[in-house]
Amino acid sequence: MVMSVNTNQGAMVALQSLSATTKSLGNTQLRITTGLKVNGPKDNAATFAIAQNMRGDIAGLGAVKTNLSLGQSIVNVAIDAGKAIADLLVEMKAKTIQASQAGLDTNSYTALNEEFTSLRSQIDSIITSADFNGKNLIDATATNLKVLSTVDGSTITVTKQSIDTTTLAIHTAALTDSSVAATALTAISAAIISVSNALASLGSSAKRVDIQAEFTSKLQDILKQGVGNLVDADLAEESANLQALQIKQQLGVQSLAIANAGPQSILALFH
Repeated sequence: MVMSVNTNQGAMVALQSLSATTKSLGNTQLRITTGLKVNGPKDNAATFAIAQNMRGDIAGLGAVKTNLSLGQSIVNVAIDAGKAIADLLVEMKAKTIQASQAGLDTNSYTALNEEFTSLRSQIDSIITSADFNGKNLIDATATNLKVLSTVDGSTITVTKQSIDTTTLAIHTAALTDSSVAATALTAISAAIISVSNALASLGSSAKRVDIQAEFTSKLQDILKQGVGNLVDADLAEESANLQALQIKQQLGVQSLAIANAGPQSILALFH
């Protein structure tokens, strides 16, 4: 074996081994810090590309969820308003039946008509306030609502349900006498049926939006789990690997020190 002070083969081997161990240690520390075994394309190009595409799908589903939530709120406001209107119509029907009785005096008709008119005004107030994010599904100018339901642009159409007093044809109803009250009763009865049908339609649409929102949420969770399976690090494994590499690093430093001390033995040859 050639002994030389110019070339220390043992030190070079020890240094290469120590460098490899230090690099592996850095990679392991990065996995532990980020919780990811694939932090970039250099770690695993194919897996990184697949994970990025899935992350894009997850972001798209997040946007869909936001739109579905908005749609749910708009429809729910319309349904709650419709239920309140239905209750008011029931009260108005009771007033019209009471006013249909012959023989009431003028004061009674006046009182009943005032109550009737007040209830109708309340319907108008509810219609006006049944607005969410600038969208009203039940006023006279209502238009259909299209709710984004998938990342490819598909939508769920919620059909508008105009149930204002003019559309329901009760805006001129009155209880001034028994004959007029009988006409009002017919109009109110028809309005109750119309509002019930409108609520049925809105409820059906709301159910569709709810089901799609639930499915979208589950799909997003599945994709997140899939990305995790691809890129998440096993921290228990990485922790054990970290300890092993730290020991190898310490041994590598000692090995390098021993290799560097080797040429000093040449001095003994000249004593």
